[in-house]
Amino acid sequence: MIRHPLLAAALTIAAASPALANKIFVSNEKGNTISVIDSDTWEVLAEFPAGNRPRGITISPDGTRVYVCASDDDLVRVFDAETYEEVGTLPSGPDPELFVLAESGNPLYIANEDDNLVTVTDTEAERILAEVPVGVEPEGMAISPDGAFVVNTSETTNMAHFISTEDYEIKHNVLVDQRPRYAQYTEDGSRLYVSSEIGGTVSVMDIAPDGTPELVDKITFEVPGVQPEWLQPVGVKVTRDGSRVFVALGPANRVAVIDGETLEVIDYIIVGQRVWQLAFTPEQDYLITTNGNSNDVTVIDVAAEKAIRSIEVGQQPWGVVVQPDPSDQPDSAEAG
Repeated sequence: MIRHPLLAAALTIAAASPALANKIFVSNEKGNTISVIDSDTWEVLAEFPAGNRPRGITISPDGTRVYVCASDDDLVRVFDAETYEEVGTLPSGPDPELFVLAESGNPLYIANEDDNLVTVTDTEAERILAEVPVGVEPEGMAISPDGAFVVNTSETTNMAHFISTEDYEIKHNVLVDQRPRYAQYTEDGSRLYVSSEIGGTVSVMDIAPDGTPELVDKITFEVPGVQPEWLQPVGVKVTRDGSRVFVALGPANRVAVIDGETLEVIDYIIVGQRVWQLAFTPEQDYLITTNGNSNDVTVIDVAAEKAIRSIEVGQQPWGVVVQPDPSDQPDSAEAG
């Protein structure tokens, strides 16, 4: 029996609509819901309940399962990407905030903000494989393209921790600026970007073939008429060719556009209020931003480097993930 009115409405919409190639899933931290947007029409398809304080959100490689950090429930909730029904939960450790999924779809690496741990969870057996002690207030999570390292950023320790996925031991620690929020590898794994919200910078690390990081630069931001303390880097996304780096600047209400070769800021795109996280559509023709204080998302045309529309979602949108194209989905053996 369907007991929640939002879920009932979502399932009615899902039943009446054909399956779409790309859905955009947005976690609404204060509204305790997930909004679903059609990337072709930019219409909101549904909104469904997602537990208490949903933040980090990702999707399985085959596009069928949506994983959500229900931070105040101390677990990860799992939803069917077509029906929006909850199909299970995963143990996560206390206060899960952000996570990253292995390319195969298993395991899930979760930052536990209140317990100073990274929890490794088996998505199939639904059990915890390991708990890795890290710095204070872990948040950002990234996985190297070869799957050898998981990077966690610890907000109070101001470090990026490089954890081996083979033995779950920290192999490298790199000091960055205050309150690191997010980490993002380039497609080829040769570079890592780490945003620091209070420090107001993005640290740039070159990554050796064996995974060893070297801090080589720090990117700063300056916008006429915007107070420096409002320039708070959070979400980071890099184009596949590495030529452009996009950085959400929080209460500055802008996304910075950075030249991936020169590391110079070449533009600022005005978006909604308190821009937080970012996600590309599969072909990287659009970039979606979550704007927590204006309760909307902004759609950026990547080629034009210009915002083209805003879409109202739920209360305080936080995270965003886009369903992969069916042609890019691995078969069941690869999805593991």
